[in-house]
Amino acid sequence: MESADNPKAVWVLGSVSFMESSFFPLPPDILLIPMILKDKTRAWRLAFICTITSVVGGLLGYAIGYYLFASIGNWIIDFYNCSSAYEAVKENFRQWGFLLICLKGLTPIPFKILTIASGALHFNLVEFFVASLVARSLRFYLVAGILWRFGPWAREFIERYLPWVLTASLGAIILGFIMLKYLG
Repeated sequence: MESADNPKAVWVLGSVSFMESSFFPLPPDILLIPMILKDKTRAWRLAFICTITSVVGGLLGYAIGYYLFASIGNWIIDFYNCSSAYEAVKENFRQWGFLLICLKGLTPIPFKILTIASGALHFNLVEFFVASLVARSLRFYLVAGILWRFGPWAREFIERYLPWVLTASLGAIILGFIMLKYLG
């Protein structure tokens, strides 16, 4: 919380949001939430930054899948041990691609898997961009809206129960990976 108002914090937030959409394991929410709780007047601006940088990072993930799937894309899928999930996504992608990106882009399931899969499967780039913009906007603006509305209560809760909140957040990330691996 103390470093949330550091001038470099916004740059770090944008960088994490960008990287998370293509290769980085941690979601930008771990920075977004304390930054909004520190100053809720910045909620919408921070959600905008996360949305734009996440979509642009998603384009990098798309490019990895499109141009480098045989080398880098496969390595990232293997690193996260998500090859079975990737195969399941691939099967459903041709029929439900746009909707899949919109829905899974809202969940704790790692977005990078969808961005890489979209490129590897040569999904229509315009549809990918629009679906990513919809999903990431909804996700980050929903977080911002909840924190803007319930900020003081949420801040007190998080400060009081920080170890539990961190455990729950880590659990959500792990659950996202497990869901991706076993449920596709």
